[in-house]
Amino acid sequence: MIGIDHYEHISGLLGCVNDARAVSAILERNGDRTVNFGVRLLVAASAGEPLPRAAMKDAVRELFAEDSDVALLYFAGHGYVEATGGYLCGTDCQTGDDGLPLADIMTLANKSKARNRVIVLDSCHSGIAGDHPTSGAVAEVAEGVTILTASTKEQYAAEVNGGGVFTGLMIDALSGAAANLLGDVTPGSVYAHIDQSLGTWAQRPVFKTNVKSFVSLRRVTPALQLAELQRIAEFFPIAGHEYQLDPSYEPESPHPDSAKTPIFAILQKFNRVGLAVPVGAPHPYHAAMDSKAMKLTALGEHYRRLGAKGLI
Repeated sequence: MIGIDHYEHISGLLGCVNDARAVSAILERNGDRTVNFGVRLLVAASAGEPLPRAAMKDAVRELFAEDSDVALLYFAGHGYVEATGGYLCGTDCQTGDDGLPLADIMTLANKSKARNRVIVLDSCHSGIAGDHPTSGAVAEVAEGVTILTASTKEQYAAEVNGGGVFTGLMIDALSGAAANLLGDVTPGSVYAHIDQSLGTWAQRPVFKTNVKSFVSLRRVTPALQLAELQRIAEFFPIAGHEYQLDPSYEPESPHPDSAKTPIFAILQKFNRVGLAVPVGAPHPYHAAMDSKAMKLTALGEHYRRLGAKGLI
């Protein structure tokens, strides 16, 4: 995690160190406070904390040299782009092109032994990361590498209220806004959350990846327990099936059935996360009290098929 506010020769920034610290704090622990990433935080908030190009490159080289499951690089600071490519500016940067070349970072990441390499850049012009040095229309991203940047190579990365707009949305995503039904937050879901949160004419995030499946960056409390989601194919054994209810499913009915009310509790959770809807009733409660049924949504059918194949 790298955050640089102080620069010796170019204008300083205000929120990059805070952003790096905030991302570090949220990635160190999962939502249940279990250990997640082992974080190394490098910041330059003042003249007494130099973080020159050479030190950044050494840190990046060490990161990607490890045979780890996930190696993640986060950078918040000045970025620079010119005809020769993009650069991340260390505290000793004077002209921009004397920063750490993104091409060097991509070489280290592409050759890394880590099974998943994730590069997150909250800096101006960072969308150039991964582009071919002579053909910008082609990206060179090795298998297992994912790049997520705050803006395109032509755009600046905005700061608001002492922090990067991009990083603020990223932290929101990692906090649970981008979690799937099982509580996993992936690079793809982080990008989707940021993309949907930024206006069409604002800075646009860039996402480049070459993976067979997304790795989880953080786990939060899931909307459904795994055992509950796995029962979807039990309740709805075939496509289009409607699960018949009656008043005994509702715990507040005159004659609740202790074997049925736990099932109804799961069906209500399915409804809350968009997997199932009541048939001919405004709410699952009314469906039960009026002896109507529940059916799966298109998303629910997708998970039913996965469950039927034992893929959940």
